[in-house]
Amino acid sequence: MARQKNNETTEAVSLITLIDKSSPVAERYRTIRTNIQFASSADQQLKTLVITSSGPGEGKSTTAANLAVVFANSGQKVLLVDADMRKPTVHKTFQLTNSNGLSNVLSTNTDVHQSIQSTVVPNLSILTSGQKSPNPSELLGSLKMDQIIRDLKGEYDFIIFDMPPVVAVTDAQIMASKADATMVVVRENVTRKDSLQKARELLAMVNANVLGAIYNGSTDESDQGYYYYGTEN
Repeated sequence: MARQKNNETTEAVSLITLIDKSSPVAERYRTIRTNIQFASSADQQLKTLVITSSGPGEGKSTTAANLAVVFANSGQKVLLVDADMRKPTVHKTFQLTNSNGLSNVLSTNTDVHQSIQSTVVPNLSILTSGQKSPNPSELLGSLKMDQIIRDLKGEYDFIIFDMPPVVAVTDAQIMASKADATMVVVRENVTRKDSLQKARELLAMVNANVLGAIYNGSTDESDQGYYYYGTEN
């Protein structure tokens, strides 16, 4: 596993689950974690989760990062994969380098283990997006991606894939068809109803196991800033 140089590893101070673990918002993330864990069964253990949204600016990357932290805090060995090769943010959130990541592994002979970076969070590792690729969808849909997922599932307790918005490009559809489960991030006053409906249709087309939605940006004073989990009907 690749490790960051000491002068490059700093705390991801923007994440509420790190800067204020006792906050109501951090507690909501832990509730989401619990609900995801309860969604697992003896017949189907959930080990890979896609986080997406219907459109941009809905908080899916922040949600993915915070969920990765709370899963790691529970003692599980967690890998957060920035599979948004079009507009990556995970390396910025955790202040890591992005010269070698998922795109490099999929398009070259780069060993995935050499591309995974450790973080200041115990039990949490990161696979950044890597160098910009002209064909992200093709890389994600490749047999090599399938093999990487199989290998990593044997080494990690839980893997989270941060994906682009599902309506914008096919990347999230592709990964949702490969992952054990998918969750859609919805933001109040940002998410459009027609876009959300389109997202549901696109995910249904690939038989994605959609656990539910994570709603954020509530203007209700009693729930302001909260994230919560709920099944989609």
